[in-house]
Amino acid sequence: MRKMINQLFRLYYKQRYKTIEHYMQHPHDVQQALLTQLIEATRHTVWGKKYDHRSIHNLPTFMDRIPISQYEDIQPYIKRMMMGEKDVLWSGQVRWFAKSSGTTDGKSKYIPVTSQSRKYCHIRGTWDTMTLFYRHRSDARQFECKSIVMGGTVERYAPYPKTMIGDVSAIMISHMPFVGRPFYIPDFKTALLPDWEEKLERLARIAADTPNVVMIGGVPTWTVVLLRRILELTGKDNMLEVWPEAQLYVHGGVSFVPYREQFRNFFPSNDFTYQETYNASEGFFAVRDDFSSNDMLLLLDNGIYYEFLPVEEWYKENPKAIPLSEVEIGVNYAMVISTNAGLWRYVPGDTVMFTSTYPYKIQITGRTKQFVNAFGEEVMVDNTDKALAKTCLATQATVVDYTVAPIYFQQEDRGRHEWLIEFEHPPVDLEYFSKLLDQNLQAINSDYEAKRYKSIALARLKLTVLPTGTFKEWLRAKGKLGGQHKVPRLANDRKYIDEILSFTAT
Repeated sequence: MRKMINQLFRLYYKQRYKTIEHYMQHPHDVQQALLTQLIEATRHTVWGKKYDHRSIHNLPTFMDRIPISQYEDIQPYIKRMMMGEKDVLWSGQVRWFAKSSGTTDGKSKYIPVTSQSRKYCHIRGTWDTMTLFYRHRSDARQFECKSIVMGGTVERYAPYPKTMIGDVSAIMISHMPFVGRPFYIPDFKTALLPDWEEKLERLARIAADTPNVVMIGGVPTWTVVLLRRILELTGKDNMLEVWPEAQLYVHGGVSFVPYREQFRNFFPSNDFTYQETYNASEGFFAVRDDFSSNDMLLLLDNGIYYEFLPVEEWYKENPKAIPLSEVEIGVNYAMVISTNAGLWRYVPGDTVMFTSTYPYKIQITGRTKQFVNAFGEEVMVDNTDKALAKTCLATQATVVDYTVAPIYFQQEDRGRHEWLIEFEHPPVDLEYFSKLLDQNLQAINSDYEAKRYKSIALARLKLTVLPTGTFKEWLRAKGKLGGQHKVPRLANDRKYIDEILSFTAT
């Protein structure tokens, strides 16, 4: 029976791929039609009336009339929605909101998850992920065996208990289509436990006793913790001894580059597949479709209209975005989105670079607030991830997590970068590791290389090794353990890095 069900899904995915092919071939027609639908669906809303959606009939008018928004700009509207008011940013009443702090900042953002964005963005993106995987592997068995997806939790919003808030992963698990539930572990009670450590332990024990797992999904940082615990419980050397039929790891949330070698040790097989997705609280944006490359296909028909901000526009008072048709390969952009969740020309904060424009494919390069440019070096998260991964490979070291910030001239005779790294397996020679890491970063980023020339502008990076468990305990102390909370990889000031150093000293 399960084999028959799996075959039926394979037929469905073949049909779905025809839709994907259509927007790959006709991206601008699909995006224009989508923008028209979004505007027409919200003419009667508070936002739609304010900006007169009824009279917006073309892209220039849309871009001229509706301002580019940060979260602070739309927060008053979202608060009204969370208190039960209808027809504010989107049609009808919205009962679910994705709670996202981005990294470890104390401020939480609440992103509307309308029924339309849930069904036609997040869930559709999940189906498209499987469509592309089934196309890649003729032996795919996701609807014949079991899959694990690590999620967060949901809770009632205290000022208005009819409103539910939580990680977007937990919201999706709560609304998982019935057809997918028999193939998923753990049980929903375990999946939505608020205590992250209790959840990990229960999930590890359930997973250790489920040999027919074929897929696992989750943020690499926390998936590593889960897999280690499963190996402790089972006494096995790698995960293929626990799950001999495992085929796929679906990951996202942070760059996979620093974790790649660890996962190769967990799943020591060239036949094991890794699929990156770009599913944020604001929407399901992209997914890997070509498993021989490291970019992702931009999803163009799931309720998101895209524009992009060039670097020179990021911090202007009135930034000017460009449409999808004008992007160039190899240039960093901040995304601007208008969505069926009621986000209008909204900047999520992620930065991407296009690797192809036919079809449109991207790589995530960082966040507009996560970079180091204290000395004109313009270092992005993508640069540090790659340099660290290359250094770890050469020194047989493995890293739990890291963060980077500048050391300014007034603190030392020359500026430099400070790296805080927590190792799982530290290198034999830390001095060599530090030197090689600096060299690899120079090889990847020419601006950093120029500033490092003869150490005139920048001295070699400073490496500080953190005790085991530091990042976890720091997150716990901030009430940010688990879920989608992440250690900020880069910062252009020393707020986080000084806080972590002070925490370590106590």
